Amino acid sequence: MINSAVSIYALGGLCEVGKNTYCIETEESLIIIDAGVMFPDESLPGVDYVIPDYSHLKTARQKIKGLFITHGHEDHIGGIPFLVQTLHIPVIYAPRLAAALIRHKLQDMHIRENINIVEIDSDSVIELNEFKVSFFYVTHSIPDSYGIVVDTKHGRIVHTGDFKIDLTPVGHEIELTKIAQIGGEGVDLLLSDSTNAEIEGYTPSETNVLKAIREIFDIASGRVILSTFSSNISRIQQVIQVAVEHNRYVAIIGRSMENAVDISRKFGIIKIPDRRIIPISEIRNYKLNEVCILCTGSQGESMAALSRIANDEHKDLTIIPGDSVVFSSSAIPGNGVLIDNVINKLTRKGATVFTNSILLSVHSSGHPCKQELRLMLRLMKPKYFMPIHGEYHMLKIHSEIAQSLGMPKSNIFVLENGEMIKLENHKVSYDSSFVCEPVYIDGRDINEVSSSVLKDREILKNDGLVTVAVGIDSSKGIITVNPIVITKAFICNYKNIKEEIAELVRKKLEVLVASKTTFSQIKAVIRNVVSQYIFRRTEREPMVIPVVMDKIK
Repeated sequence: MINSAVSIYALGGLCEVGKNTYCIETEESLIIIDAGVMFPDESLPGVDYVIPDYSHLKTARQKIKGLFITHGHEDHIGGIPFLVQTLHIPVIYAPRLAAALIRHKLQDMHIRENINIVEIDSDSVIELNEFKVSFFYVTHSIPDSYGIVVDTKHGRIVHTGDFKIDLTPVGHEIELTKIAQIGGEGVDLLLSDSTNAEIEGYTPSETNVLKAIREIFDIASGRVILSTFSSNISRIQQVIQVAVEHNRYVAIIGRSMENAVDISRKFGIIKIPDRRIIPISEIRNYKLNEVCILCTGSQGESMAALSRIANDEHKDLTIIPGDSVVFSSSAIPGNGVLIDNVINKLTRKGATVFTNSILLSVHSSGHPCKQELRLMLRLMKPKYFMPIHGEYHMLKIHSEIAQSLGMPKSNIFVLENGEMIKLENHKVSYDSSFVCEPVYIDGRDINEVSSSVLKDREILKNDGLVTVAVGIDSSKGIITVNPIVITKAFICNYKNIKEEIAELVRKKLEVLVASKTTFSQIKAVIRNVVSQYIFRRTEREPMVIPVVMDKIK
């Protein structure tokens, strides 16, 4: 067997928060750690998912030995349906809860291929060709979260997964002793979560959140409506626990939330008697102070349950004065305006709204702050370090934390997706790079949305649409129906603008159709005339759609 160097790189997760996909490759073997998605912001109209470009994996498809999953969040498992439709993945190794979520996701996405999913835990050891893979339990905002140790002939690589060092967790404790043991045995390269690298101190414990939620239930005289991410199963577990303690019945809104609760109940992670869960359509049969509602929409998403409730668009639920609404999450950058809009609507309808604050901790991150990052680095004692899972400034700050602990700057690698480093004889150095642009998915089709389509959508969003319809008789070279101008999402309050466009087009076409011409030339003339005129009058560049109808001979 060739004793080749080990290449380490990311297809997603570097200089961004999302679509985490990391690869460890030799000349003969390749393993993947996580396969996530990133959800689009408003700059990507009509896009449902952003996934990595798997082209590099296609070139090495014969080497792929397996996919290892750290935990069940979408930014770590959401890309799996697209990955398995693109490439053959021999086996997926995943924690029990993540495995169940993956199976449900594949079924929901109508993936008919039989995917081999093997469940792992902290005691599992997997040997695949040149790789020996083991695991350690970490605390995160979802149960069954793990870090991964990859032993190779050239040295040891550790991937922390998403973690926080919570000494009073709700659920399983982080295996600090095992982490220290791994570090004591020697770590050549550490890949570590950088999401909260900007924040000093420690991430607040989930116990603080439990206390705050209890306080809200204690004072709530009406219904309690709590919104959080459906993947934040630890939080959902706490809310249900407190609701049962306060003799409330729980209704769940949102398909993703229902699925998460159903799977977690099957595994005993969420414990609630059947009689305590009620359909949302039956909440009117209970007193207001007997009801707790769990729903999606904590980021102000327009189609999520909480936004529909705030807009009086939900068929089973409207806000009643005295309702307590809890946003149990932090705002994703860019969503602040959407969240504020929903909060204002809820407040106008008489709800008391609770958000995360210094005085009331209704949310705690699942990611480590600076002191936890320092502790992880101290325990692992890596020779080399590659910060992962974060935007560039997060990775840079994490690298500075490592330097402050005495690690040489030359031993730290702040990379972008597609940039490779290699581990050879316990030494890490820069290798090569390849292009790794994001891929945009519309719906569930694995065929990506082209950049031209995205550009067209951006034009429609910003500048609108102008359609010009005209009838001609090409055999006689005349216009039979004068141009008709129709506008959509285009502010057409300029005096006589439609009439002037129609007249300009008519004059140009009268000359054009009288001579020998083509439909393509006619449409090009319409586009040019309309675009130039509108830009001159409005400094806007709407999409122009010419419709040319020829008389049937």
